[in-house]
Amino acid sequence: MFKHILMPTDGSAHSEKAIERGFELAKLCGAKVTGIHVMRDFQMIMASEAMVPASMEEDMDKQSRSQAESFLAFVKTTAQNAGVACETLVVKGHQPYDAIVDAANEQGCDLIVMTSRYRKGLSALILGSEASRVLHRSSIPVLTFRAIMSADHPDKKKKR
Repeated sequence: MFKHILMPTDGSAHSEKAIERGFELAKLCGAKVTGIHVMRDFQMIMASEAMVPASMEEDMDKQSRSQAESFLAFVKTTAQNAGVACETLVVKGHQPYDAIVDAANEQGCDLIVMTSRYRKGLSALILGSEASRVLHRSSIPVLTFRAIMSADHPDKKKKR
């Protein structure tokens, strides 16, 4: 059914659970996987804020790249354990959802597997959901997992 699955990660436990489930699907379909982490483009952010020394910019980039590699190490390990072919990408982008959709198109992916988190109140309005934005922009299917249900999630049954 699916031949090439893109799996974004932000290194969170939510994301790791979705990746584990995504590899189960990839194995069933015989699909290959591309894991991706989107680094924030500090040059774009800082250009709009103020002048920043080049050394500070380089340090931030180096730290972000190191963090991305540690997130993608989980993807590689999960792929190896599942026996699924996997490549990884680190890309820069001002908006993660744009970078995810662009990467899916450039890599020839036919499915995006990612997590979706429940947020409520003001944080839902301000932060929104990257998964929702990917879903609305993508021309290929997007499978979202609610990997971990928070204690205040409305679907979680309260223990008495």
